[in-house]
Amino acid sequence: MKLNILSIILGAGVVIPATVCLLNPASTIEVIRRFPRSTVAGYLLTAIGTVWFLINLNSENIVDLESYKNFMYLLFPAIGLATCLYLKDFLAVRGLAVTMLLLAKLMLDTARWENSSWRLVIVVWAYVLVCLGIWFTVSPWRLRDLIDWAIKNYKRFIALTTVKLIFGILLVILGIIMF
Repeated sequence: MKLNILSIILGAGVVIPATVCLLNPASTIEVIRRFPRSTVAGYLLTAIGTVWFLINLNSENIVDLESYKNFMYLLFPAIGLATCLYLKDFLAVRGLAVTMLLLAKLMLDTARWENSSWRLVIVVWAYVLVCLGIWFTVSPWRLRDLIDWAIKNYKRFIALTTVKLIFGILLVILGIIMF
């Protein structure tokens, strides 16, 4: 994937939810508040993370892993299933954390060969996702606390959402003009 396409997709992925939040803040606040304990979102994000990881595993050409690949093709779906069955508490946060880590890998792999200094916007964001993904994996209740902090004050929620909207627009503009 090219960085310009990824930047536009990521930008749209930030702009669309931010716009929905600004147009209908009351209902989106409630959806956001319920997210950390949503089992449906947890199942979906865990499935996405598991399948995405298996796709990455399949495309890796590391010779040291070749003898273990068949075992890993069985192990990681079993881990994904066991996570859904036995770690239902904050499952959505755990699934989101795995998906964030995999998205960061895609972002870094895509930005690696770009010559523009603007690629650092994507690279820095990817490393922020890595840090958050690790943090939310280790202590998933932190996302709940972060959400509670963000939505506790209406003006704060609108300000944070506006910053997200501006960042998403920046990503789309970078995808169209710079990359």
